[in-house]
Amino acid sequence: MEDTNMPLPDRIFNASNTRCLERRSGLTPSVIVIGGGISGVAAARFLVNASCKLTWEPHGKFLSSLAVSLLRVIHDIGLHGVCNENPLAPLIRSLGLKLYRTSGDNSVLYDHDLESFRLFTLDGSKVPQEMVIEVGEVFKRILKETAIVREEHSDDMSVLQAISIVLDEHPYLRQEGLAHEVLQWYLCRMEAWFAADADMISVKTWDQKTHIQASYSGACGNTADPLKGCDVLWLVSGLEQVLSGGHGLMTEGYYPLIDALAKDVDIRLNHRVMKISNEFDKVKVTVDDGSDFTADAAIITVPIGVLKANLIEFSPKLPDWKMNAISDLGVGNENKIALRFSNVFWPDAELLGMVAPSSFTCGYFLNLHKAAGHPVLVYMVAGRCAYDIEKLSDESAVNFVMLQLKKMCPDATEPVQYLVSRWGTDPHSLGCYSYDLVGKPDDVYDRLRTPVGNLFFGGEAVSMEDHQGSVHGAYASGIMAGESCQRHLLQRLGVIEKSPFLSYRDNINDASIPLQISRM
Repeated sequence: MEDTNMPLPDRIFNASNTRCLERRSGLTPSVIVIGGGISGVAAARFLVNASCKLTWEPHGKFLSSLAVSLLRVIHDIGLHGVCNENPLAPLIRSLGLKLYRTSGDNSVLYDHDLESFRLFTLDGSKVPQEMVIEVGEVFKRILKETAIVREEHSDDMSVLQAISIVLDEHPYLRQEGLAHEVLQWYLCRMEAWFAADADMISVKTWDQKTHIQASYSGACGNTADPLKGCDVLWLVSGLEQVLSGGHGLMTEGYYPLIDALAKDVDIRLNHRVMKISNEFDKVKVTVDDGSDFTADAAIITVPIGVLKANLIEFSPKLPDWKMNAISDLGVGNENKIALRFSNVFWPDAELLGMVAPSSFTCGYFLNLHKAAGHPVLVYMVAGRCAYDIEKLSDESAVNFVMLQLKKMCPDATEPVQYLVSRWGTDPHSLGCYSYDLVGKPDDVYDRLRTPVGNLFFGGEAVSMEDHQGSVHGAYASGIMAGESCQRHLLQRLGVIEKSPFLSYRDNINDASIPLQISRM
């Protein structure tokens, strides 16, 4: 009998402990997981433990190839919610991974506290910290007023339009001169949170979600009404459910965690999925070299940008309600230009920012030396500017950000190594993560995560509890997709009772091993 008292991480990593499908049916169902992110590897890990015959297709180049460089530390290192309630906390604790906290719960910058950064003007002059704090309070007041604008207008509008209305109604909140530039920098940081410009982000839901979270079982997946037959669990409304504990950085990156999850999983690298055929209770996946893989079910965790671009052909076509959900969701773009230097010449601050007359021309560097000990600065840029960066060669992009850095730090040396991401035009991503477009239907996330027959969906965009755009949301959605797929296969095999496997939601607050958190 399975030891259900075993700590959650041990049950996740040890594939011999949860062979429920094989044990209960005498058969080994097969599942193909498509997508090389943490959602895909989480779903694959879950199903391997459930004794499914599993093939994991990362869809294109697998990003772990970047691990050959020291710059691996800059890819996806942020952790939103440094607390035991984070779905990743049990794994982080069990692997002994260290965290560096960058903010508390109430930071106006979401992921960095006011005292943790230094701002400069376009000519390199330092912005007084007193002004930074004062304008930060004004920005918080403006955002608070946008909630009132939202209530006063029945039609949705962009965050930028709502801010314009607030400033018209409360002219004393307008800022002039350098204070205006600091305000634009705050707006730039807000846009980075969504990886989109403020004129694209819905004011209705930027800080507030209202949707039904349902248990998809039984008649769920009805092509006419995907929610018909679902058991509604609860209605979530109010402020976006941001995890407590502030935000932090994984000082070693996510690679140790992904490597552990991927242990003993059948991974097929460099397979770009071209077509998914679904007929006769089987799924056939065709990849770019013409090879076919067949299974009883598939979990699709490719980025939302890939689905929006219709780069994968579905036969039969996905139903209209699913296609509309994909279309109605925005996908943002945020790029990183990582610069490794031979020595540290910059201030001992977590962020170095440059203010400007518009948010489009503001910018900032993340200091990884302070958090992880590496002489690395990472320039981060979002929205339209991120796409503009991708039009440049790597060398030109580095020269562009070095011009800004040398204004902040006149003694700056040339980088000895650099890496430029291109999430917006990379055919394996076509963006970085989802956000709410103006006018987005309230049920778009529910429809996006609803299965279509024996096709299940994961990825950050379908995560529950408003954790879209986060690594822990992507991870949790992969586990959820694996659970849903497992239930589906059990029902097909005539096994009605639920598996004894405990999901990531069980024992999630078990803190027998504490999180290792520091802040220098």
